Amino acid sequence: MRIGKGSLHDSARARYSDAMQIAVRHWDSLNAATRHRLLSRSEQDIQSLAATVEPIVEQVRAGGDRAVRELTLRFDGADLSSRPLEVEREEFEQAAEGLAADVREAIDYAIENVRRAHEPQRPASPKMRETRPGVRTGDRIIPIDSVGLYVPRGRGSFPSMLYMLAVPASIAGVPRICVATPPGPDGGVDAGCLYAAQRCGVTAVYRVGGAQAIAALAYGTESVPAVAKIVGPGSAYVAAAKRCVRDVVDVGLPAGPSESMIVADGSADSFTICRDLLIEAEHGADSQALLVTTDARLADEVAAELPGLILGTPEPRRAFLESVFHEYGGILIAADLAQAAEIVNAVAPEHLQVRLDEPWPFIDRVRNAGEVLVGPHTPFSVANYAAGANAVLPTGGTARVHSGVSVDDFTRRMSVVEVDPAGFEELARHVITLADYEGFHWHAQALRDRLASVTGRPDPRD
Repeated sequence: MRIGKGSLHDSARARYSDAMQIAVRHWDSLNAATRHRLLSRSEQDIQSLAATVEPIVEQVRAGGDRAVRELTLRFDGADLSSRPLEVEREEFEQAAEGLAADVREAIDYAIENVRRAHEPQRPASPKMRETRPGVRTGDRIIPIDSVGLYVPRGRGSFPSMLYMLAVPASIAGVPRICVATPPGPDGGVDAGCLYAAQRCGVTAVYRVGGAQAIAALAYGTESVPAVAKIVGPGSAYVAAAKRCVRDVVDVGLPAGPSESMIVADGSADSFTICRDLLIEAEHGADSQALLVTTDARLADEVAAELPGLILGTPEPRRAFLESVFHEYGGILIAADLAQAAEIVNAVAPEHLQVRLDEPWPFIDRVRNAGEVLVGPHTPFSVANYAAGANAVLPTGGTARVHSGVSVDDFTRRMSVVEVDPAGFEELARHVITLADYEGFHWHAQALRDRLASVTGRPDPRD
């Protein structure tokens, strides 16, 4: 077993390990209730918050800017009474000047990688196709009119989330790209986010977060124009607020608390497995982190090492990790890789890392995951920040039906149909038959009259 040497005194580590136990369970031995809890994870918490969030959303809908300021003071401790909700030009300039050069360089590097990965998704010029002689159909792909990107801050600063959202929106050609992100206690917005916003063509940034931000973007206020779509991850409160407004605005893919899973066999080492398990888990107490392994020795090693690493984590991340491995984290032992694949597909994790001696046959079995990271040199943080693939992914098991954010999230398709006279006459024969069958008089009669005026035959079937 390998733990970061010198990080903890052996006796302190031993006492902590005794106090904190990492659950190791055999999947075959779990009852239905335990399996359901693992599969539903913090999704249950989101559902329970609806009653708390609905009054906040209604307060913003009715009260506009005044309500946003009141709620920001209440929840974020930031007094915005003397500051505009929209970040001003001078703040962008100050952020760029005050940001360390290496941070600016890293943001620029990551933005370029994300741009390179998403550029191939740029909508192609529409092409009409002939489905029958004289009948042509196609799609016109156009950007949606406006989008609100939600960038969280409560548990850290996330310029990475901003560029993961803004780059594909920019490539799609969205005319108005605005960002809502929680302010700090002084009312300011994270400098890294402002720098990234400027680099990605964001139209406006608003110093508002939480459920009140979602409500403002959905309904609009005096300072925050309503948007056509809201995209971006957030806390359980943000996820619950999106559910409250989804009849008013498109809220995109479900992106709630972070989830990660590692599938490993005996070829993996506990040193990197332990550290990779902690990456997504440190996002918050409502995150999930699971190791699924076919190797009991690896399971025991990881269970023994993790408590010491958690103890050495600075607050508030340590408290998050303790909660995760008490509530939604742990180690599952699978009978074989076939069963491991079944577990993955049942959980449908946001992030999946595959650490197997032969990973690709296993990956062929995976149907449900937001992303798949292959091998020991692809930890979650590499993909989160700079590999290029989008890191805003479906959570809560919705990877069964949703994909990660892409350029497609910021466009819509509009069908285009063109029919010439010969094509019309052929179509009319079948359409009249179907319209008569379904009982729609004018669906059929409009065609009969048109045909009669041109050909003298009211029904092409005669």
